[in-house]
Amino acid sequence: MARKILLEHDEIPGIETYAVYRKNGGYRSVEKALKTMSPEQVVEEVQKSGLRGRGGAGFPTGMKWSFLAKPEGVPRYLLCNADESEPGTFKDRYLMEKIPHRLIEGMIVSSYALGSNLSFIYIRGEYMWILDILEKAIAEAYAAGFLGKNILGSGFDLDLRVAPGGGAYICGEETAMIESLEGKRGNPRMKPPFPAVKGLWGCPSVVNNVESLASVVAIVNDGGDEYAKIGIGKSTGTKLFSACGNVSRPGVYELEMGLSVEEFIYGDDWCRGIANGKQLKACVPGGSSVPILPAHLVTKTAAGENRLMSYESLADGGFASGSMLGSGGFIVFDEDQCIVRNTWNFARFYAHESCGQCSPCREGTGWMEKVLNRLEHGNGNLRDIELLEDINKKIEGNTICPLGDAAAWPVAAAIRHFREEFEWHVTHREESQSRNYGLLLKESLMQ
Repeated sequence: MARKILLEHDEIPGIETYAVYRKNGGYRSVEKALKTMSPEQVVEEVQKSGLRGRGGAGFPTGMKWSFLAKPEGVPRYLLCNADESEPGTFKDRYLMEKIPHRLIEGMIVSSYALGSNLSFIYIRGEYMWILDILEKAIAEAYAAGFLGKNILGSGFDLDLRVAPGGGAYICGEETAMIESLEGKRGNPRMKPPFPAVKGLWGCPSVVNNVESLASVVAIVNDGGDEYAKIGIGKSTGTKLFSACGNVSRPGVYELEMGLSVEEFIYGDDWCRGIANGKQLKACVPGGSSVPILPAHLVTKTAAGENRLMSYESLADGGFASGSMLGSGGFIVFDEDQCIVRNTWNFARFYAHESCGQCSPCREGTGWMEKVLNRLEHGNGNLRDIELLEDINKKIEGNTICPLGDAAAWPVAAAIRHFREEFEWHVTHREESQSRNYGLLLKESLMQ
């Protein structure tokens, strides 16, 4: 098995409690940071580590921290983005449910580094049972003296609060999340100004993902240079992946960056191959918003090199032949799955979750859902495929936040790699509705 950092103790009974977590080395990073390091030194270690944001964008965490404005007399805030709403992604849920103190420890150290005396965990509205777990763990941390006034006699004060969202995917976008925290409708803000300059209540703020903040613990404990030795190239450390779909063993896995995609899908330590002995057809490697890859590009790049579980390798070839690591929502499709139906399902989600602020997204996502609905149910025509491509061009790059791109990319990639399947839904209307869809499609395309 590969080295574990975040999930090293996830199977220990009672690890969600302070007593067991502490017994297994918990809160050492808080003691080290507050007693032996300055805030600037903590930031420096995170920069050395090469840690990149684990929420989807992959922006260097230490660099993001360095942008934080520090005007005199103005509070600063650390905001944990636990609004995990990306279809196919459930690794933050697992981390908070199993090892809540890991996140809390990471937030204490990160708050110290950023000079935040009040920090928030903004959690997805559907995760209410996890909210209870987090609040219990926070109460234990207060009782143990790791939260509150003058933590460990360092003079550093920190209050930590959990704020539930209303179940809106759009609030996973950092400025929409800030709007929601302020009690407003969760609409994304125009940028600039960026949150690092003007965030929560107009004050400098940093927004980080659950996994990103939990990773800070190991970076402070072992040093940024040691963390950077794990992984490959600019994809350092370990990463959590949520494997789901047609794999024999779905679940949350922690792996060192650089493992081959083929090993992850077929390895005995990981997903153990495609379920029911079927063949791999396609994969969405980073959650619903990233481009789909056909089987021949899942395990190999267009140049014939092994595709690796890393930011660079998954993106190799650009959108023509690559995808993105994204949020780590690894969705696998077997040979019998309908790409048109899958694409329509994603489009339904984005049409429902658009905040409606930008016309290209508000109108375009609705149109894509309607056109894909027609095609999937045997009522489309070949011009619909061109119409979808045209709508995509109208949406991509023309919205305030990335939801428009997230809606456009899956549709564009599905047509690019599986156009013949879209056309088949037009030319074989009745067969496309059959339970033997996969077999009929393969027989037809082989003729």
